[in-house]
Amino acid sequence: MVAVISRSFGLEHIALAEDLVSDTFLKAIETWGKRGMPENPTAWLYAVAKQKTLYHLRRNKLFKTKVEAAVAETAAPYLMAREPDFSTQNIKDSQLAMIFAICTPLIASEAQVGLALRILCGFSIDEIGEAFFTGKETINKRLYRAKEKLRAEKVTMELPSEKEIPARLDRVLHVVYLLFSEGYYSRTHHEILRKDLCLEGLRLGLLLTENRKTDAPKTNALVALMCFHASRFGARQTVDDYFVPYHEQNGKLWNTELINRGVHFLNRAMRGDEMSSYHFEAQIAYWHCQQDNTPAKWESILQLYDQLLLINYSPAVALNRIFARYKVHGWQTALAEAENLRLENNHFYYILLGELYSHTDTGKARASFQQACKLAKTQTEKKHIRKKMATLR
Repeated sequence: MVAVISRSFGLEHIALAEDLVSDTFLKAIETWGKRGMPENPTAWLYAVAKQKTLYHLRRNKLFKTKVEAAVAETAAPYLMAREPDFSTQNIKDSQLAMIFAICTPLIASEAQVGLALRILCGFSIDEIGEAFFTGKETINKRLYRAKEKLRAEKVTMELPSEKEIPARLDRVLHVVYLLFSEGYYSRTHHEILRKDLCLEGLRLGLLLTENRKTDAPKTNALVALMCFHASRFGARQTVDDYFVPYHEQNGKLWNTELINRGVHFLNRAMRGDEMSSYHFEAQIAYWHCQQDNTPAKWESILQLYDQLLLINYSPAVALNRIFARYKVHGWQTALAEAENLRLENNHFYYILLGELYSHTDTGKARASFQQACKLAKTQTEKKHIRKKMATLR
């Protein structure tokens, strides 16, 4: 709704669009509380939002006729605005235009993800703060500065030209990837997995595959990656919120339908000769959805990590590669590489060290787990690490 109304008024009036949508939901709370929920709640919300927008336009037109010409100029953007069109196609087009607008290189990635959560996913400021492990005031300031930047730079809500899309699409996919990752490796105090964040990331990815201009191989690769990861949600944590390591997960809890969807999008990603980092990550995630634990599986994963490191090195990828090397070549080889990696501010690094040292030196293993516990930011992670420490005894 915010995307559609912003497209009518112009991105510089995004705050007005948010106010109109907030008023619409307030009206829903008041009305539905007395009369009950309507037969079609979505259509009701769209109708009321449209009504409030038209009222705002009429009110400003009346204002224009009663003020001096100098002041009337301020109202011009409202008067030229189109009435909002809540058809299915326009909703999709507006959301696509909005995500390209907020993924401008003019604002920082964290602000882009925050705006995506707020405008495209409907998250509250408190929820965004929880997702980023940041206070409400900080999030408010971050979003305010980002909106001011959009206004000052006169960023428009429209899809780039076909010539510009490939470069701009990289930034959009990166924001969707960050959004999904923020949920998959949740940093909140209470959860190890924020499914709502992950599913919003997947929804936006699917939206991009539905438009001819953005339905690129790398888009499908990212959607495949998210499908494969999402398929293991049910096995990744216990009912009391303990993290379940991959090798301890119950494969019967994996979602076969999502795995098959992932395979579908991975096949679509193989069109052409482009191989992005999303292609390699998606193939790695695919192998993690295969329940056999044969050496051939881990050899395939290790080879993919080797290729991924060549095009997109990151400490996290290097760390995951060492675990695959552990599964293929044993703990001695993996430990030698892990000791050289020295990711001293990464608690996952110390968890892996603890696992590897447990084969040869219980004291070093315990010390590694203790350091991991110190670095872990959430209570759920600390619980998982203490559980691993307990097995050493």
